[in-house]
Amino acid sequence: MNRGTKALLIHFFALVFFVVASLAYFYPVLQGKTIIQSDIIQYTGMAKEQNDFRKNTKEEEPYWTNSAFGGMPTYQLGAYYPHDYVKKLDRTIRFLPRPADYLFLYFVGFYILLCCLKVDYRLAIFGALAFGFSTYLIIILGVGHNAKAHAIGYLPFLLGGIILTFRKKYIWGFILTSLAMALEIGANHFQMTYYFMLLVLVLGVAYLVDAIKKKKLKHFFFSVGLLVGAVVLGIAANATSLMATKEYADWSTRGKSELTIKPDGSSRENLEGLDKEYITQYSYGIFESLNLFVPRLLGGSNNEDLGTSSKAYEYLTEQGLPRTKALEFSSALPLYWGNQPGVAAPAYIGAIIIFLFVLGLFLVKGRLKWWLLGGTLLSLFLSWGKNFGILTDFMIDYFPLYNKFRAVSSIQVILELCAPILAVMALAQIFKPSIAKSKKLTALKTSLIIVIGLGITLFIIKSVFDFTGLNDNTYQKYFGDEVMTMIKRDREAVYINDTIRSLIYVLLAGLAIWLYLKGRLKQNIVILTLSLLVVFDLVGVDLRYVNKKDFDRQKRMSQPFQQLPMDKQIAEDSGVFRVYDPSEGLNGARTSYFHQSIGGYHAAKPAGMQDLFDFHIYKNNLRVLNMLNVKYIVQQDEEGRSYAITNPEVNGNAWFIRRLIEVKSADEEIMALDSLDVLNEAVVNTSDFSQINQFNFPKDSLANINLKEYKPNHLTYNTNNSNNGLAVFSEMYYPGDWKAYIDGKSVDHFKVNYVLRALNIPKGNHTVEFKFEPKVIETGGKITLASSILMIIMIIGGGLYSIFRLRKKKEG
Repeated sequence: MNRGTKALLIHFFALVFFVVASLAYFYPVLQGKTIIQSDIIQYTGMAKEQNDFRKNTKEEEPYWTNSAFGGMPTYQLGAYYPHDYVKKLDRTIRFLPRPADYLFLYFVGFYILLCCLKVDYRLAIFGALAFGFSTYLIIILGVGHNAKAHAIGYLPFLLGGIILTFRKKYIWGFILTSLAMALEIGANHFQMTYYFMLLVLVLGVAYLVDAIKKKKLKHFFFSVGLLVGAVVLGIAANATSLMATKEYADWSTRGKSELTIKPDGSSRENLEGLDKEYITQYSYGIFESLNLFVPRLLGGSNNEDLGTSSKAYEYLTEQGLPRTKALEFSSALPLYWGNQPGVAAPAYIGAIIIFLFVLGLFLVKGRLKWWLLGGTLLSLFLSWGKNFGILTDFMIDYFPLYNKFRAVSSIQVILELCAPILAVMALAQIFKPSIAKSKKLTALKTSLIIVIGLGITLFIIKSVFDFTGLNDNTYQKYFGDEVMTMIKRDREAVYINDTIRSLIYVLLAGLAIWLYLKGRLKQNIVILTLSLLVVFDLVGVDLRYVNKKDFDRQKRMSQPFQQLPMDKQIAEDSGVFRVYDPSEGLNGARTSYFHQSIGGYHAAKPAGMQDLFDFHIYKNNLRVLNMLNVKYIVQQDEEGRSYAITNPEVNGNAWFIRRLIEVKSADEEIMALDSLDVLNEAVVNTSDFSQINQFNFPKDSLANINLKEYKPNHLTYNTNNSNNGLAVFSEMYYPGDWKAYIDGKSVDHFKVNYVLRALNIPKGNHTVEFKFEPKVIETGGKITLASSILMIIMIIGGGLYSIFRLRKKKEG
């Protein structure tokens, strides 16, 4: 068997092993069950109208839904685009049932990355397990951050392509980078891609410094140029989704706001991007970051399950509470006592990985160590957010696009990528015969002293903490002083137990390496031992937060919301209208699942609807609900049961007005809605629509405009008016892509009342149509097709060239 065949077999069996490992962790999928993901439940509600439309029309994609936020594009709701071959490739790679497919992607991506770094396949498997089972990467699957997991899964592929290119494997480096970039962009979580770009900048600086020292600038700049081309090609293969997302982002809360005031009348500081307080709401505490080493250092999560071992459980049973009730309470203890609003799990990467990372700082030399260390530190510092305000404020104020993303704590994914790489490289150095054994032993002893010293220090200083959390005053009101005292004792107990746990794993890992250096253990045994220790360590923590309890029947996810009597009552109304549930407000998709809603669930909400809620709807301005065609408002009775009341003053789908009021700014436009007679008046911002010059209209009391036919992307109205008139439509104004037609002839429409559409309609009987005809789909589709063809040609060409070189090498 030649080397090539042997290598192929090794990689094949590694992939089979990753399949088995992925299915073993998420084994309920083999029983036909699915994981219950809270975010995906909300997405299902948001996408219901879109998915129903696909089933009924077969050939047509809507690209717009009216079921959420009063109307929005479906670009961020799983829209299907023409020539999206990247998505087809992605589905081929992720062939396992969800969420095992994402875990498999973690494993394979990291394995390929380490192979690109010329790491032995055994260590590559070890590293893949350490990366894939990192607690944060598992918990995001538990809560349904699938797009984030998807994007993280392709980052190692992308990094591998960059490494290959700098290793002068230009052809395959270019191919892997372009493919990985295409798949990364296709994953549609640009925050993760953006954070990875920061790591690439650190890597680039390290390689540039190295190139200057070694006088290899020509190779460096050629590699950079090649990588830029690969990245551009990968991006172009997703042109449609990128162009559509950019268009929507500008219209959403991620875009530049026209408002210069807040709802209370004070001035807004940041007019572009997200609010600084919102961006840094989830900021990792500096001390809290040590839960990378000790999982429940700060309690773990807001819902920790300690079972019968809980101090709170013991106290409650002693007080006479039934054991079942006490157990129910102790299975969801609010043990987290950090300063974030709440966490689902700690970002634990493993005590052994931390130990090996420190070992790598002593054994690994050159640019590899420096860009991995630099990326780790940058990720850590930025994850502190408002707790390291100097750096965070600088990035928000001056670094391009940084203010477009919230939850800065999630940048720790870069740390979670870098740390296992350096840990694996440390082991590679341990097994390298060319390095003196004495040097290895010195590095091992020093690393053990540092890491064990850290663990002992944490154990000693526990008396400094009172284990009081941010939300404890609220808990105390509900639970009482005695129970709250028990919860604090539980926090202290898990702090101690997990610190000891981490120390034990470090000692066992250190012992295995020491025995190898002393010649008492073989290399394979050491790698197997460390792999088992890492798996036991990480999986032991992972299972606290994502386990078989999170799985249920497929039907639970496909039909996540149960129809209530009020939903049936509303469904009996055959009209087209909206429903508002104040208990959901602007953050919930249950209403969207059954009805058209002005609320919804999305990280980038339509900016106009967000502003309407902040300025008016949260203040119970019924006029705004009337103009949004909110016919039913959900209420709760004394027993908490929901029922719907009819809004008798709702404006309907469209109406003619008497008067158009001119204002000169968005501030004036939104404030005018406070007292606007929305049935007879409308307000227009002439700074946006300067050509509007007719402000008063005679209104025929018999004039009417009725919605004749409804599709989410095509609305047809009949009008009857003895005079020329201005009609207002209870639909969201979206610049450019919604086209208006009167009797089949294209006409211009404009925005009134801050978010709605308005149209001048001549007297008489007419057919008015609004059609959603997005230009980005047509233009992006052409670019996507061309780039996909070019990428296929490059892959075929690269493969043929490699075969030619191999044959030539054999003949030589």
